[in-house]
Amino acid sequence: MWQAVFDDFKDRGFVVLAVAMDQPDAARPWIEAAAPTYPSLIDRDHHVADLYGMVNVPQAVWIDEQGIIVRPPETAGSTDGFREMDRQTFTVPEAAIAERVRIKALYFDAVRDWASRGADSPHVPPPAARSARLAPGTPAIALAHAHFRLGQWLLRDGRMDEAQAQFAEAVRLHPDSWNMWRQSAAKDPRGLAAGPEFWARVDALGERPYYRSVDLAGAGADGDAATPHSPGSRR
Repeated sequence: MWQAVFDDFKDRGFVVLAVAMDQPDAARPWIEAAAPTYPSLIDRDHHVADLYGMVNVPQAVWIDEQGIIVRPPETAGSTDGFREMDRQTFTVPEAAIAERVRIKALYFDAVRDWASRGADSPHVPPPAARSARLAPGTPAIALAHAHFRLGQWLLRDGRMDEAQAQFAEAVRLHPDSWNMWRQSAAKDPRGLAAGPEFWARVDALGERPYYRSVDLAGAGADGDAATPHSPGSRR
């Protein structure tokens, strides 16, 4: 989807910047398989998550040609329909699949409209609304990111037990960050943290969303890191 939007609007200065919040050896095969023609980076220390308050993937933030956040970080067209999956057969109800397709189309239609019309797009909220949507930072979250980056350094130094202790403290301080949690979670054969530990954590959410629904008309109530830049940014 991002590749298609980029291809359609790249000549007008629209750029997609994808950021994988993972280890290089885990993220690189996925990037190489997709072979995007837009910039794709790997942020193992989660600097982007820290700067923009991202807690899950896929999330996106829209940035205009002046470097101003037009839409704060939000779920990029995903839904909680996966929670309806039959965990024995790995099948998802058709209604949940259809809703996911609808929301993704709604979101990317909004991206296309912004790429085409810039500040005149109805999907660009006024400044006050943008500020209201920004998740407030806290000392605990800042400390969590510090522990996380220390854990990454220890991991690269081969000090696995110490690294895991730092990751655990980061998750304790910032429990809403699925990005941090995934780094030390058990991985399946695909390299994804999608096993029993993941499902237990999802179930513990209860009525709370895993993916908060995107704030667009028709998207409903709250349930790749990609960063698109608007026309005129030319970057």
